[in-house]
Amino acid sequence: MTVRRMKTYTGQTGYVYQYYFVGQRQALNEVATEFIFDVTSDRKTTFSVSVFLLQRAIEQWQQQHGRTLVDAEHYASAKMRLFHAFDEIDNMLADGRRLLIGPEEMEDLLATLGVD
Repeated sequence: MTVRRMKTYTGQTGYVYQYYFVGQRQALNEVATEFIFDVTSDRKTTFSVSVFLLQRAIEQWQQQHGRTLVDAEHYASAKMRLFHAFDEIDNMLADGRRLLIGPEEMEDLLATLGVD
C-alpha cells in the first residue's frame, strides 16, 4: 500500500486546498505527459486534477535555453501550474480539472522557480 503525503496550499481565492500527487503517464489524446493530483477544498469531496505538460512546451524551452530539462523540472512545472490554478480559479471542481502547460506557460512557470 502506498502512503501518500497530503500537502496544503492556500490559494489567493481564499480556499485552502489539500492535495497529493497520484502519478504521471503519457496522455491519451495529446502529445503530452499527464500529471495527476487528487485535490479537496472541503475534506469531503476529493477530485482529480490533470495537468498536461505538452511535449512542444518542453522542446521549445530546451531549444531556447540550450539544455535538457530533467524529470524533477517537469514535475515542478506541473505543480506550479496546479498552484496557479488554485490562485486563479474560484471553482476547481467545476472549472479546473484539466490544466495545460504550453510553451508560454512553461517559460513563466520555470522562471518563477528560478530555473534557467
